[in-house]
Amino acid sequence: MSDMKFPLISLLIACAVMLTGCGKKEPAVEQVPFVMVTQPLTTHDELKSYAGDVQARQQTALAFRVGGQITERLADVGDRVKVGQVLAKLDVKDAQLELNSAQAQLESAQSAAKIAEEEFKRFKQLLPINAVSRSQYDAVENQYKSAMSALKQAQANLSVSRNQTGYNQLVANRNGVITERNIEVGQVIAAGQAAYQVAIDGDREVVIGVPEQAISEIKVGQNAVITLWSKPEDRFAAYVREISPAADQSRTFSVKVALKEGQSAIQLGQSARVFFSSNIQNVMSVPLSSISANENQVYAWVVNPDHSIRKVLVTIGAYGRDSVPVLTGLKATDWVVVGGVHLLREKQKIHPIDRQNRAVKIQSGAK
Repeated sequence: MSDMKFPLISLLIACAVMLTGCGKKEPAVEQVPFVMVTQPLTTHDELKSYAGDVQARQQTALAFRVGGQITERLADVGDRVKVGQVLAKLDVKDAQLELNSAQAQLESAQSAAKIAEEEFKRFKQLLPINAVSRSQYDAVENQYKSAMSALKQAQANLSVSRNQTGYNQLVANRNGVITERNIEVGQVIAAGQAAYQVAIDGDREVVIGVPEQAISEIKVGQNAVITLWSKPEDRFAAYVREISPAADQSRTFSVKVALKEGQSAIQLGQSARVFFSSNIQNVMSVPLSSISANENQVYAWVVNPDHSIRKVLVTIGAYGRDSVPVLTGLKATDWVVVGGVHLLREKQKIHPIDRQNRAVKIQSGAK
């Protein structure tokens, strides 16, 4: 019985070895991926943007026409004001004293003028009968004229004093929103010193700062697009209305970009961004998704005639919205990979296709 066990065990071991061998998997065949490719364009759509703030196209400074001490401040920054609304008041004590003085001077001048007029009438009646001399008549006439001039001057002084008293109130002359306040109660200000800045209701614009190296690219009337930080998905058509003729201390030019639409949707003081687009000819460009970088080396994948790929180092310019200019490294006849570049490796085989999913045949001169 024991003699029969050994052949049986050997047979079982042999079968196990054979089954183990049959269970080994064949090495997997690498799948060749379908990869979208394109050739460089000979133009580049460049997009530049600048941050700015929404402002009113028209702003005005409001100031008292006379100097004095502020007794009341009735408006603050952000308040909406209407024509005729009182915004601040001055102390009127001194102005009232001047008005009283002017009134007294007028009454005195009126009395003197009445006396001079009656005397002049009397001398006019006496002159024809030679009751007074010609020289006496001329003297009385001059006194009358002088009294009438003094009366007119007193009347003018009273009108000025009344105006001065009325000027103690600062009144809004346009509808708008107060954007700046420069006064406090108790403060003494001079005539003409700005008390408020008011943004007048109406058209809006975005004011941006453009560095001196880029100002030559912007022209008055140039089209632009404005977006708001609070609503980045909304775009508003605009145009360049004004460019400052001189740069400020930071060598930045102020540019005013006026809105063509969406005035009611945009509020004063909102943060915005202005976009300018331009098409540059005779410059090779590729899609943004064709460019990658590794260890500070910028590269693109170029397809060889045998459908393998190779890494080509490139020098690029400023990024646009959808593409980037390639200054060195590529030829116009090259086919470059679009998208998924970080998943590929050197000499990997691919099936190149275009944007319509059609197979692309790589010419032998492309390498």
